Amino acid sequence: MKRYHPLLVSLHWILAALILFSLYTGDNILEEMSNASPEKIFVLKVHMATGLVILALMLFRLIVRLKSQLPKKIDTGNAFINKAGKYSHILLYVLVFLITISGLSTSILADLPNIFATGGALPETFENLPPRIAHGVLTKILFALVILHLSASLYHQFIRKDSLLSRMWFGKS
Repeated sequence: MKRYHPLLVSLHWILAALILFSLYTGDNILEEMSNASPEKIFVLKVHMATGLVILALMLFRLIVRLKSQLPKKIDTGNAFINKAGKYSHILLYVLVFLITISGLSTSILADLPNIFATGGALPETFENLPPRIAHGVLTKILFALVILHLSASLYHQFIRKDSLLSRMWFGKS
C-alpha cells in the first residue's frame, strides 16, 4: 500500500482548508475587529461553526486513521527526522483538539450561546479569559507547526524526491 485511504486523503485536505480558514479569520479578522462592531458577531459565529466542524472531522479522521491500513512509514535515514515527523503529526492532532476545546471554553465563559440566541452585545473583551489566552498561544504554535509541516512536505517532494505528497493524494493505493 503506497497511499493513504481516500477518506483520509479527503479529510486531510478538507481539514487543511478549514484550519487555514479558521486561523486566518481568527488572527486577521476577529483580532482586528472591535467587540462593539455589529459584524463581529457574524464573523464569530462563522469562526465558531468552523471550529466545531474541525473538531468533528478531526475526531472522525482519528477514528478512520486508527481503523485504516496505513502506508509504510518513510525512512529518511535519520532517526531524529523520523521521530520528528512522527511526533509533529501527533502534535498537530493534540493542538487542534486543544484549540477547539479552548475556543469552546471561551465561548461558554463569555456566554456567547446566550448572546447569540438573544441578540445581546459581546463583552468588552475576551482577553481576560484564561481559555482565550490559551487559544491565542496555541493557534500561534499551530501556525508554526503548519509551516513546518508544509516545509517538510516540500523537502520530501523536491529535495529527497521520495514522492511523499503522492501518498496524501488520490489514486490507486
